[in-house]
Amino acid sequence: MAEKEVILTPVGLRKLEDELEHLKSVKRREVAERIKVAIGYGDISENSEYEDAKNEQAFIEGRIITLEKMLRNARIINNDDVDINTVSVGSIVTLKDLEFGDLVEYNIVGSAESDPLQNKISNESPVGKAILGKQKGTNVDVVVPAGVIQYQIVDIKK
Repeated sequence: MAEKEVILTPVGLRKLEDELEHLKSVKRREVAERIKVAIGYGDISENSEYEDAKNEQAFIEGRIITLEKMLRNARIINNDDVDINTVSVGSIVTLKDLEFGDLVEYNIVGSAESDPLQNKISNESPVGKAILGKQKGTNVDVVVPAGVIQYQIVDIKK
């Protein structure tokens, strides 16, 4: 089975590489030291410190594997690849809510670096899917659990 392509901006790539480096160089050592200290307490069969450290070690190793896989399958979207005529990954899009008139600006990113609190939405999110490939001035319907939200694409930029 083919592994899923991970779409990243250069900033997203750097963030994942930094996290991987931190896990490998800092967190692995910290958890190894915690395990060593916990073993020093004696019987590990009833040692909660040891159990916690082993669980953290498993989490860290799992995250390292996940990050390495993501980086191996990464496709980097550079600013030069972004077309300001149609919405694509890397676009910054201004949308107008047609019901309330509110304007919102979203940066369209791959799912690996989406952060709704920073207005970075995934190309796989309901809004991302609805506007991908559309042009300025287009009205789109976004199906959400509460119903349908209608937006107009007001602006597309890099």
